[in-house]
Amino acid sequence: MTTPFDEQPKLPRPGLLAGLRTSFLTGLVVIAPVAFTIWLLWSFIGWVDGFVLPFVPEFYQPDNLVRYVIGVERYNAWIGEGNSINIRGVGVVFFLLFTVFMGWIAKGLIGRSMIRYGENLVGRMPVVRSIYSGVKQIAETVFAQADRSFEKACLIEYPRKGIWAVGFISTPAKGEISARTPDNGQLLSVFVPTTPNPTSGFLLYFPESDVIELDMSVEDAAKLVISAGLVYPNSKDPSEPVETAKAAE
Repeated sequence: MTTPFDEQPKLPRPGLLAGLRTSFLTGLVVIAPVAFTIWLLWSFIGWVDGFVLPFVPEFYQPDNLVRYVIGVERYNAWIGEGNSINIRGVGVVFFLLFTVFMGWIAKGLIGRSMIRYGENLVGRMPVVRSIYSGVKQIAETVFAQADRSFEKACLIEYPRKGIWAVGFISTPAKGEISARTPDNGQLLSVFVPTTPNPTSGFLLYFPESDVIELDMSVEDAAKLVISAGLVYPNSKDPSEPVETAKAAE
């Protein structure tokens, strides 16, 4: 029988390999998100450059601009004659400038007339008009209307009673959807994302009484979905909302 005054057995110290393994995993947790973010941005910028630069006139290509600014002789001395440089991000700059310019033109009378004429021309093409109208509706929904973003995160019973899923409340049902459904109260359109890719999912309509609104923000709910339930808004005590945790701190 042991007493509190007995000498407690000493736990074996972790070996060198175990310490190196722990340090490696800790460093991986720190480096992986940063490295993945940088790689994703670098790849996206390269993709935009590869798409935009072929449409840029030859004189405004990155290597030709550098050759014009520093001089041909100095360029050949630094880069080498016959070689070219690829300045990543120039295509993104051209794309942003072109988009801003087109938006400025489209707001004027001439721009609106040109857009109307182009849409009438596209509307006469059987296949192209379907593609154009679909892409236009998606672009207007995503970019043009700020009030169409998700309002709140919620819990709904899906795909059956007793199973709960995280969803995002979009807007109340309108038009034919609201008119043709049975009179069970106000319907809410809820987007139920998939894990770990929240950009795909299901658009479902629920009675307002069946939707439980959550206190967590839409961003926190998205993190919860992406992490497959591993990252909660309040990591110290997931049972408490974020506001309670901030007040306690």
